[in-house]
Amino acid sequence: MPRQVKIFDTTLRDGEQSPGCSMNLQEKLELARQLEALGVDVIEAGFAVSSPGDFESVKSVADLVKDASVCSLARAVEKDIDAAYDALRTAAQPRIHLFIATSPIHMKYKLRMSPQQVLERTAAMVAYAKKYCADVEFSAEDATRSEREFLAQVVRTAIASGATTVNIPDTVGYTTPAEMRALIEYLRESVDNIENAVISLHCHDDLGMAAANSLAGVRGGAGQIECTVNGIGERAGNAPLEEVVMALRTRGDYYGCQTRIDSTKIYRTSRLVYNIIGQSAPLNKAIVGKNAFSHESGIHQHGVLAEKSTYEIITPESVGFHANTMVLGKHSGRHAFSERLKELGYKLSAEEIDAFFVKFKEICDRKKNISDADLEAIVDNRQYVENYYELESFSVQCGKGTAAVCVVKLRRGEERLEDVSMGDGPVDAAYNAVDKLVGSSDSELESYSIHSSSDGKDALGEVVVKLRRGEQIVTGRGLSTDIIESSILAYVNAINKLGISPREKEAAL
Repeated sequence: MPRQVKIFDTTLRDGEQSPGCSMNLQEKLELARQLEALGVDVIEAGFAVSSPGDFESVKSVADLVKDASVCSLARAVEKDIDAAYDALRTAAQPRIHLFIATSPIHMKYKLRMSPQQVLERTAAMVAYAKKYCADVEFSAEDATRSEREFLAQVVRTAIASGATTVNIPDTVGYTTPAEMRALIEYLRESVDNIENAVISLHCHDDLGMAAANSLAGVRGGAGQIECTVNGIGERAGNAPLEEVVMALRTRGDYYGCQTRIDSTKIYRTSRLVYNIIGQSAPLNKAIVGKNAFSHESGIHQHGVLAEKSTYEIITPESVGFHANTMVLGKHSGRHAFSERLKELGYKLSAEEIDAFFVKFKEICDRKKNISDADLEAIVDNRQYVENYYELESFSVQCGKGTAAVCVVKLRRGEERLEDVSMGDGPVDAAYNAVDKLVGSSDSELESYSIHSSSDGKDALGEVVVKLRRGEQIVTGRGLSTDIIESSILAYVNAINKLGISPREKEAAL
């Protein structure tokens, strides 16, 4: 029987803390539900002690998830471990994940601790966490740049103190596949109590080898891979979940391993993450990119038509990718709409179906045929924040050689707000008008992007903006056949995520 490799997903912690990838609580809970459905073994929900927001996120995910372990990161200090346990109290399967650096450079310059002090801290803090939680994971930060003998001592000490998982992170993406496999094999041979814990891997992609290093570690005997959906994370990111999972599945003959991941939910999970953080998959992204199953070369097309396996080692269906096979229109009913979304992998409540069906009908009045890509855009464009401001109407006038002018009307509860502004183009004019209405001059537009959800001149246009206020960066999304409307919707959505501005608070006093 193939041995089981656990998938530890840290999208909500390591992935979310990377610049431009922040998520609000509603988005985190939606992703946690999807990760649970995907079949991950462990969900690292955050770093509970780092902020009240992170504590609340870990606690909320712990309350929600029942079919996976929920984990909180903690430094090897008592207050971190206390906060992690407090946030995880209600989890069905709680795990405390504590770490301390073990490389000479980290011990000298960051910790300012001797190797002996690190050993003593490891023993004391793992034992402290064990009093709270049976499932304790210990990470030796910067393990791949640590001295082997000392790393083995630390791992031995952590296991003796109660660690059930020992993580060997390639924290700065420094190692190579051959070195990673050799290191795991060395630990298996040198640590006499290693059979009492699962060896884990957490690889970063600074040199583009995170997935390869993770898989090499599995060949060496590791039993858990720590990864993120789409590989998001610090700096160049982490090992992409979709890549390591499909490599283990496709090359089961070589790795002799399997996971409990439902691979047919990979594409849906990938899209959810990209949509939440306001990005899209690179065309040539392995497993989930738009071109992953496209064949343009005549030789490739001929081979695939004759026998798909000539050029496709995995099928689109195996990762949940469906071709646009059904077209809906204004005469389609709620049942057909609901059934198609279910076939596309969405699990929605009756209330959500009703809300999306209203949006679907609105779009049907603007374009004749609605493709699967349009349906996905409608659902993926859901709002994960209460609409403090809503767009009621707008009017724009622009042309070559003349300044753009835009009138915007917003609704805030029962109040109607209206203003006009000029700008360098219709979008700039619209955003200037919105800024005047909501007092958001303290925020800064970091990025603005447009893409179409499908082909054709009546395609839905989706706009994604990133808005910054101080250290807070949020993503706003808007969808319409009118690109100016999409732009305003995205901007207003981002403003709603930022919350009430200081100017508004002053006006309310």
